[in-house]
Amino acid sequence: MQAPVAKKIPKVLEKHNDKRVDDYFWLNDRNDPQVIQYLKAENEFYEHETKHNNTLKADLFEEMKARIKEDDSSVPYKYNGYWYIVKFETGKNYPIYTRRKETLNAEEQILFDCNIMAEGFSYFKLVGLNVSPDNTKIAFGLDTIGRREYTLLVKDLNTNVIRKEEITKTTGSSAWANDNRTLFYTKKDEKTLRSDRVYKHVLGTTSDKDVLVYKEDDETFGTAVYKSKSRDYIIIASYSTTTNEYRYIKADEPNAVFKLFQERIRGLEYSISHYKDHFYIVTNYNGATNFKLMRTSKDSTNLKNWKDLIPHRDDTLIEDIDIFKDYLVVSERTNGLNTIRILTWDFKTEYYLPFDNETYTVYTGTNVDFDTEILRYGYNSLTTPASVIDFNMKTKEKSIKKEQEILGGAFKKENYKSERIWATAQDGTKVPISLVYNVNLKKTDGNPLLQYAYGSYGSTVDPYFSSLRLSLLDRGFIFAITHVRGGEYLGRPWYDNGKLLNKKNTFSDFISCSKFLISEGYTTANQLYAMGGSAGGLLMGAIINDASELYNGVIAAVPFVDVVTTMLDDSIPLTTGEYDEWGNPNEKSFYDYMKSYSPYDNIEAKVYPNILVTAGLHDSQVQYWEPAKWVAKLRELKLDNNKLYLKTNMEAGHGGASGRFDAIKEDAEEYAFLLDLEGICQ
Repeated sequence: MQAPVAKKIPKVLEKHNDKRVDDYFWLNDRNDPQVIQYLKAENEFYEHETKHNNTLKADLFEEMKARIKEDDSSVPYKYNGYWYIVKFETGKNYPIYTRRKETLNAEEQILFDCNIMAEGFSYFKLVGLNVSPDNTKIAFGLDTIGRREYTLLVKDLNTNVIRKEEITKTTGSSAWANDNRTLFYTKKDEKTLRSDRVYKHVLGTTSDKDVLVYKEDDETFGTAVYKSKSRDYIIIASYSTTTNEYRYIKADEPNAVFKLFQERIRGLEYSISHYKDHFYIVTNYNGATNFKLMRTSKDSTNLKNWKDLIPHRDDTLIEDIDIFKDYLVVSERTNGLNTIRILTWDFKTEYYLPFDNETYTVYTGTNVDFDTEILRYGYNSLTTPASVIDFNMKTKEKSIKKEQEILGGAFKKENYKSERIWATAQDGTKVPISLVYNVNLKKTDGNPLLQYAYGSYGSTVDPYFSSLRLSLLDRGFIFAITHVRGGEYLGRPWYDNGKLLNKKNTFSDFISCSKFLISEGYTTANQLYAMGGSAGGLLMGAIINDASELYNGVIAAVPFVDVVTTMLDDSIPLTTGEYDEWGNPNEKSFYDYMKSYSPYDNIEAKVYPNILVTAGLHDSQVQYWEPAKWVAKLRELKLDNNKLYLKTNMEAGHGGASGRFDAIKEDAEEYAFLLDLEGICQ
């Protein structure tokens, strides 16, 4: 079967007296039948060319599925008199949300059975579950397209009936005032999908009567509304990549005018938590690059009243805090490793939870109760399945409430080894890599290795356990997470040195790690594979333009690859809010820099690796046409017969399939692509 060939309709794009010609710009119109026809043709080509892998795909899916406990449930947590539990049932794709009053022995009340609700929809997503203070109503967001535009609904928990009033084009989240009838929510711009307005809705009225309480006019900012953990305040957040601003009212006074906490100052980042007479502020104020903790009176919130509580440290990043009646819990990161620090409010007692390896992930979990000595946290590592742990901060006793079960009987964590190694980047910077592999693996044998990274927005990919990944490890693969600059693994400077006019560090770090893995004998260029999604897909596009000879295969999931054109189009969702991450190409310096690395703009007539590209037709974050245009241009210019596939999910968005088993099928297809390149057929 011949690969689809997209027609060429040259379109000249001009900026700063620079002309670019985009032959595939016409693919930007999702309403054009020829566009849909082309995407379907690419899907048909993918299915035809990989049909020899169908048995392997099916076997991988069943293998992955067999490790998962299908009839599973979350660890219960108590909130406002009820125990809340999420459970899954055997053979079903979607969760069931339940609660029990006061004790776990009480009668179960089903809040939502998403399996029933999802019937008739190819995509289904329920978000933002938010119970009213009197426990009689629950607000929630519903998306049946995959574009992350949620319809906000309210269910009466006494009658089990969803109220008729619907609010469209929302973020899906909301906040109840303490009167149990006033609901605050955020609405999205219909074109850009920027969350820019906060409304107040009173139950029993139509949405056209809702009151606009805040509008974010700066197109580089988004906005959100939520209730403080103390339940005392309704808070409106305005945010960009590097700047924050908050407004608040008392939750008992829904008709009050929102009061400014501290006006935005470009580059000032802060987040707020309320407890008793104070607000606690995690902020980068006054040069605190890795953030510090400050405190201010609830009646005097202006910056001039903020006082240091935990000072800034050059070697430690403060990521978050959890506040309890008698304890302050601080989530920190030192030398790339998560730590949990526990302090009494008089600061006379403090200690860290102990962890003893370099490839783990720990995080605080669902801690909604103030008046408790119990901290719930989660732990896993590259070799250890996830655990949910309750820790008594007073007695220091811990109770493992749940350990992820890996079914089938074959998994033993001692059969796998993990380690952290350090490569040297082009500029001499040491870049960490977390690895996991089977203990029987020998470096001298030349092993297939999958190298993964993200590397943007300060988002850190911590070493985490995956039962699906066992299907690669058990077939001789090494899995490596490359902690490149652009993430925040080594603190905030690690992020700052991989964004804006430093973005190329992300790409060169990844390439340097690839060369190091080869030079150290972990793998060879013929057996090295790379994978990334979204902004990590941009990374994939950049590395194959810069160093295609290092990789036998690449998986680019929903890749952001047409950087210049997208960032110049402020009608596209997310664009204006991204200027602090990538730069504003309306300024020539950023335009020139973006153009120098944008994968789509830098495709050459040369040999490229085998490539699998995925896309979502309804993707609101990376529009489907970016991967579609990229593949069309690659197919036109590349000088090889290597595999190049575009697989578009015609019924989903950025996150792919919504059902848990449908999502596993997508993972199985990606693994089959890699195993096929290695000649592994079972």
